[in-house]
Amino acid sequence: MAYPGYGAGPGGAPAPQDPLYGYFSAVAGQDGQISVDELQRCLTQSGISGSYKPFSMETCRLMISMLDRDGSGTMGFNEFKELSQALNGWKNTFASYDRDRSGTVEGPEMQQAINTMGYNLSPQAMNVIMNRYSTSGRIAFDDFVSSCVKLRCLTGEWAEERTKSETVGIKTAPSLSHYQEGKP
Repeated sequence: MAYPGYGAGPGGAPAPQDPLYGYFSAVAGQDGQISVDELQRCLTQSGISGSYKPFSMETCRLMISMLDRDGSGTMGFNEFKELSQALNGWKNTFASYDRDRSGTVEGPEMQQAINTMGYNLSPQAMNVIMNRYSTSGRIAFDDFVSSCVKLRCLTGEWAEERTKSETVGIKTAPSLSHYQEGKP
């Protein structure tokens, strides 16, 4: 028996009053998964992108690949919920550095935002990010999110590799080629 205000057990359907579930279920197929284009619609309808323009298909692909643990190319509700938490954090960080409310951040603001999120990137790494994502020296929210997704993926891969390599005494560092090659 379900009681009002309580969610279902592990793997069950979320509580019906969860507003994110309403947005998710409005676009999800019968399998309870959303594709790239459905994610774009869901994020637009839910207002997660705020007053910024809708996320591009490429950014939506990156977001799905970041959380696609089963390799299906789709996202379930729990993954969507995890994504929305990350997006809200990134949106708050972006807004705090978009002081002129232009919907973009410049290089120094981008560096500060990345530092705030706990990353300490070299000037060369920042140049790679700026060259990849900026237009006239400014990064829009969609591109900011893309760079955050890639940083999260890179640091996750690096942590895995570092753990493996420490057993044999090899030190590794994340490769910035992911930014240039368009990999997630």
